[in-house]
Amino acid sequence: MNAFFADLHIHIGRTNTGKPVKITGAKSLTLENIFIEAVESKGMDIIGIIDCHVPEVIKEIEDGIRRGKYEELMEGGVRYQNSTLILGTELEIFDEHCNGPIHVLCFMPTLEKMKEFSHWLSSHLKNIHLSSQRVYVEGKRLQHKVKSLDGLFIPAHIFTPFKSLYGKGVQRSLTEVFDQTLIDAVELGLSSDTNMASRIRELASYPFLTNSDAHSLPKIGREYQKLLLKAPTFQELVMAIKKENDRKIEANYGLNPKLGKYYETFCEACQKTVGLTDEGCCQICGGVKITKGVKQRVEELGDKTNHAPKRPPYIHQVPLAFLPGIGPKTLKKLKHYFGTEMNILHKVPYADLVEVVPEKIAASIISAREGTLYVQSGGGGKYGKVEGA
Repeated sequence: MNAFFADLHIHIGRTNTGKPVKITGAKSLTLENIFIEAVESKGMDIIGIIDCHVPEVIKEIEDGIRRGKYEELMEGGVRYQNSTLILGTELEIFDEHCNGPIHVLCFMPTLEKMKEFSHWLSSHLKNIHLSSQRVYVEGKRLQHKVKSLDGLFIPAHIFTPFKSLYGKGVQRSLTEVFDQTLIDAVELGLSSDTNMASRIRELASYPFLTNSDAHSLPKIGREYQKLLLKAPTFQELVMAIKKENDRKIEANYGLNPKLGKYYETFCEACQKTVGLTDEGCCQICGGVKITKGVKQRVEELGDKTNHAPKRPPYIHQVPLAFLPGIGPKTLKKLKHYFGTEMNILHKVPYADLVEVVPEKIAASIISAREGTLYVQSGGGGKYGKVEGA
């Protein structure tokens, strides 16, 4: 078995002809630029692009295969140099069983099956050419469609206050909306980690995924997982998720939840992270316009028990750009000497780092590697901060 780094939630901002796909995505977030950034800069071996239902994106991939730039793999996925693209789409569900919208990730094994899925979706979306569109079918019907195509069905960033399973989508249980037997894994999101999610009993049987949800090139790889596989293909990914034939998720790497934008509960009126009264009002000003933090939502849904103690380790990983003293010039210098961010974050010794950057920056990188940085909590849409940043 070999170890592969995988980030399975990356958006496309624009097609190669300049047409928008993810409206809030950076214009530079094209398929070609994603491959370059993910492979050459970040060191990702497997990337999940979740806008592959878009007809122009499909055409761009097909054109690349015809020109020999890409190669479709027999076991699923599309190969580019040393990386594999997993074909995915992010969709929004808001059926009669939902309390609020829920985002889900659907991955397909082959380009042909993604084309079939795209064709089916075109009858149930308002705009097949854009990302994260609401699909006008029940959640369970979508699950069955994905499974009929041998796909993977994964609720996305499940605790985010807006547009997620536990954020607003259900009152208490995923069974309110979904068939629990047709969920392959759940994606945690930036403001939670394994320890938090493991307190929720109904999640005990599902693998946890950690992905970037990148809307710009620098955000690729801010969360990811290490997979043990024979080869970077769709079928091997499926086996890792199911823990079959020695394939597995070996470790999750993600932000300290306190760095996430929605960790703490936030009052819109006084613009502070706050506690709530028994009536759900701000304890400081009495305001009622509240963005409930992930920490509080987990407290509501979970208990004190770890319901899955044998999960892979969750390693709090701080992206280099979050570290104090590392701006664009320093980051470029580090990559020039040591290659990808994965190599810098995981492997380069302190003695080598101090030959290139000041001792304080080198110490921060080692602290990030060891998970010992001090973090100020984020909330209300604002990221937390590393001390000194």
